[in-house]
Amino acid sequence: MICAIVLAAGESRRMGVQKLLLPFGSTTVIGHIVDQLVASAVEQVIVVVGHEADRIVEELADRPVEIVTNPDHKTGMLSSVRCGLRVVPQQADAVMVALGDQPAITSGLVDEMVEAFRTTGKRILVPVYQGRRGHPLLFAKHYRDEILTDFDDVGLRGLLRAHPDDVFELNVANPAVLSDIDRPEDYQRELDSLDENTE
Repeated sequence: MICAIVLAAGESRRMGVQKLLLPFGSTTVIGHIVDQLVASAVEQVIVVVGHEADRIVEELADRPVEIVTNPDHKTGMLSSVRCGLRVVPQQADAVMVALGDQPAITSGLVDEMVEAFRTTGKRILVPVYQGRRGHPLLFAKHYRDEILTDFDDVGLRGLLRAHPDDVFELNVANPAVLSDIDRPEDYQRELDSLDENTE
């Protein structure tokens, strides 16, 4: 069983508004990424909320996801990863950490990552586009306790550095693995890309 943790607790300071609730296609930024994960080979989706949690919970109310609130979301992304990990089911054998502000990720890309993870024999998988590592990150549940206690200063990058021999770099054709939304111009870029792909 593979479980996805969607990080949706940030404050969107650089955007100036709650970026996860901005319109995207027929839904919102967070709605789109959650829909892609639900439609993929991932078997459970956990969404970690924090800033403006009530609004995001309302947006996702009709989707088959588990919501977890991170009371310490201001301390950074790793605290949200840990919140999600604490509720990952015992039977899960791997965890995918996805960014809530990375709407160009598709169910097809997620499926490609899951298939590669199951066939490579490596315990950590990171997508790579033109030599650059991106997100989502997929790793064996084996690392759960280590992530809960270590890497305070560096986040999940620390996991990759601590276990380089366990890492499989999956070369992907989709630049979406490098693209998240921080500023208004990032949002516009993603909207333009969405329009191009639906024309």
